[in-house]
Amino acid sequence: MQVTTVVVGSLEALREVLAKGELVEVSRGGDVVVVPTGAAFTGLSEAAVELAALFEVSGAKVEALMIGERTASFEPYFVERLRGADLVVLSDGSALHAKSAWLGTPVGEAIRDAARLVAVGSCASVLGAVMIDPRGGAPTNGLGYREGLAIGVNVSDEQLTRARTLLGTELPLAILGPRGVVHFDGTTWHRGSDDVVVTRGHEVVDL
Repeated sequence: MQVTTVVVGSLEALREVLAKGELVEVSRGGDVVVVPTGAAFTGLSEAAVELAALFEVSGAKVEALMIGERTASFEPYFVERLRGADLVVLSDGSALHAKSAWLGTPVGEAIRDAARLVAVGSCASVLGAVMIDPRGGAPTNGLGYREGLAIGVNVSDEQLTRARTLLGTELPLAILGPRGVVHFDGTTWHRGSDDVVVTRGHEVVDL
């Protein structure tokens, strides 16, 4: 099954997805590029090592692109690697930092155009045209790399209520728990695990 984009709530959820080998297939010798931008404040190297370990067990070739700040998002080598990779993986971390680092840059465009993309945790929220601001739960502009769904993780009850009220019924909102998975086939979003709650306004709906 060829899936364009897979979003997981945590590293553990990604580990389970890889073990099943359905949504994300990694062949021996496959070229995997890890982008730990969101972890710039907590440790790029640590985030990159954790992600790389999940893919290296299958024999994939993994390279971490240490894009910690906006200036690095104009580096031609990084853009070339992103555009040539079999799979691009975005680490968990600060969604707002990732947004500021990628917005309007060649690296951001390469992530947007990735044929196969995996996003882990909070950074996944920047992929949509609308994201949930982690500072208060209000909807704000995302990067618009993937349409049709707003995504949130690690949202408090107060923030979630605010987000659902302000977002209204125009766009579905998917909140991923630690084992949550959603995936996008290029046209439609699908639920990949039970640890996902999708709403329009305050009404729970199906994807």
